[in-house]
Amino acid sequence: MPAPKKTVRRSLLVTSAVLSSFALTAPVSFADPSPSTRPSATPPANMSSVGGTRLGQPGTQVDLGSGAPVLPKDITARSWIVADAESGEVLAAHNAHWRLPPASTMKMLFADTVLPKFPSTQKHEVAPSDLAGMGAGSSMVGIKEGETYTVHDLWLGVFLRSGNDAVHVLSAMNDGVDNTVKEMNEHAEELQALDTHVVTPDGYDAPGQVSSAYDLTLFARSGLQKKDFREYCSTVRANFPGETTKKKGKSVRDSFEIQNTNRLLTGDSDVSVYQGIAGVKNGNTTNAGATFTGVAERNGRVLLVTAMNPEKSEHNEVYKETAKLFDWGFAAAGKARPVGELVAPKSAAQSSAQPGGNASAGQAGGAGKASGSPVASASAAGRSGGMGVAFAISGGVLVLLAAAAFLVNRRWPLPDLVRRRSRP
Repeated sequence: MPAPKKTVRRSLLVTSAVLSSFALTAPVSFADPSPSTRPSATPPANMSSVGGTRLGQPGTQVDLGSGAPVLPKDITARSWIVADAESGEVLAAHNAHWRLPPASTMKMLFADTVLPKFPSTQKHEVAPSDLAGMGAGSSMVGIKEGETYTVHDLWLGVFLRSGNDAVHVLSAMNDGVDNTVKEMNEHAEELQALDTHVVTPDGYDAPGQVSSAYDLTLFARSGLQKKDFREYCSTVRANFPGETTKKKGKSVRDSFEIQNTNRLLTGDSDVSVYQGIAGVKNGNTTNAGATFTGVAERNGRVLLVTAMNPEKSEHNEVYKETAKLFDWGFAAAGKARPVGELVAPKSAAQSSAQPGGNASAGQAGGAGKASGSPVASASAAGRSGGMGVAFAISGGVLVLLAAAAFLVNRRWPLPDLVRRRSRP
């Protein structure tokens, strides 16, 4: 179907005072990580001020303008954030920089780091060593030793089934888990995600492994500038290669269906498909509890919401609270005054700070160069009744202006196809 028409919108994000506040913020050392992955019962009194001083303060931060609705009262997530994906404005937040175990939402950083390295058509035969070292009880997509998979298959396993086995195979292709963890930490620093310390590439609980609602939102925003990332995180279901067997003397490889575990994308008995949802990633471990980062569009506005570890233990609670925060964000957009912003990667800021530097040609989070006009397209991925969606969003390259504010040069529209998707 044809892509919806979108117009370019330019929005100033923050004042120089806000920028200087995060520029002076240094990351906390992780040289002596806590022996436990369990977070403290309450947020620390002093947290990072990356993105604005208010984001470093404990408790809820919101500035309701005229006509803005009040925040929903039944949000129990220990940390959450609502941000405009295009402008980067943070509309509201709660303990945004609280360092907590991220669970499989860490796979967003893994994908943003590793995805550009291998073409989707590349094939890999899985060796026993590729699957070594996975934690007990890891989520799996069902990869088998000795079988060959395309990179496309492996990424579907990562995003749809949160497969730690797929993460370990891709890490093996990327010179091993240790190298992948090193590169993920380096990429987190480049994105100014200074609350994050990676120990395992799949997000499995490990001593010292932490992130924050703010950082997870940065990972999602950076990843969404990559076409393949957008395709995988928005795919509802797909066929995945199974084992090769002999049938009538011939080798036959069956396949089986996998479905995305993001309940706002697929729906569940007590959760409806959220209007305009298009990813991004969910997670759940013993110490992290339930975590989720989502992106959705409504009436031309694109929001990112991250919620970490709701105290309420109701089934699918993290999705229910995320949906309420999305509803509030769409209703408050243009009315609530921003309390902070999603910062640009270091390279974007440094490039535009150079004399004569052309920031609009810079790259954010590994995204390709921005084209001369915004482009948006959507196509069914041919997955089980056409529910899988691959969509292209024009690159949103962040720039540091001479006036000490960021400008998003082009929009990140999501396709009508996502909004019209019926509940499976």
